[in-house]
Amino acid sequence: MPLQNRVVVITGASGALGYVVARQFADQGAHLALFSRSSEKLKAMVAELELPSERTVISAVDIGDQESLQSAITKVVDRFGRLDILIHLVGGWTGGSTVIDTDFDTVAEMLDQHFWTTYQLSRFALPKLLANRWGRLIVISTPFAGRPAAKLGAYSIAKAAQEALLLTLSEELKGSGVTANILRVKTIDVAREKVTAPSAENAFWSTPEEISSAVLYLCTDQAAAINGARLPLYGSY
Repeated sequence: MPLQNRVVVITGASGALGYVVARQFADQGAHLALFSRSSEKLKAMVAELELPSERTVISAVDIGDQESLQSAITKVVDRFGRLDILIHLVGGWTGGSTVIDTDFDTVAEMLDQHFWTTYQLSRFALPKLLANRWGRLIVISTPFAGRPAAKLGAYSIAKAAQEALLLTLSEELKGSGVTANILRVKTIDVAREKVTAPSAENAFWSTPEEISSAVLYLCTDQAAAINGARLPLYGSY
């Protein structure tokens, strides 16, 4: 297995996408560090997936809080001796208001969820990957980061900032053995409607399994040359 014994941090792990990503990486023999705000949800997830305790560590962590995040990263390295892969799935969505009608707090909240969490995770965790001379950083973004739509200003701005950060990192990581990549998803099809009730509207949605499969590939040695990519998983804008 190409990912056997790799140490993988998954933020937002207790969400629907995090659940699938954790399951697929566990099947590959990876060590899992699962981050979420809720320890109860993480415990339930570990039990349901029957993840082996010797290959799993959970942390109830606020990614936006420096002290909490540093402590969680330290816990992972103390437990497994290294850190190889960062899969950042934290983030929310908001929309429905024009830029003029969007209040400051809404924009700040989106920037906190997308840009600032990615910035802090990168600052605290990337040095661990660089020490290995091998690593992967992957975030989930949206086509609206590059082609904003009306009444999605706060969300689009925050995702564009997150992408700019990842692309900057990809330039700074050249030659280090560590890559930073973006997967663009239009809609995460948690209910798998494109399978159970296909339509023109949901044809280009992405199921958690499709997203996770792309993540898995980016984490293999065969994907070492892919760095600074914005891979579209939505078929058509």
